[in-house]
Amino acid sequence: MSNTLSYTELADLLQARAGVTVDPDDMRQPDARFEEFGIDSLGLLGVVGELENRHGLKITSGAESAKTPAEFMELVNTSLATKAGA
Repeated sequence: MSNTLSYTELADLLQARAGVTVDPDDMRQPDARFEEFGIDSLGLLGVVGELENRHGLKITSGAESAKTPAEFMELVNTSLATKAGA
């Protein structure tokens, strides 16, 4: 299991947990915002919960409130890197 979350994995999780289909390349755009894709904090909370279960850790507080995919990815990958270094 990878210690980083990719945009492709995030897109898969959004489909599974929030029921929203998003092209990973669209989320990579610097000005991309979750609201453009119809994703709210409740959808992100489902993704965070899944990641916490998969990796056995608490994801940094605030990830479910991220406004952009880039912000979400940074928060999640920082949490995963911290666990890997522990």
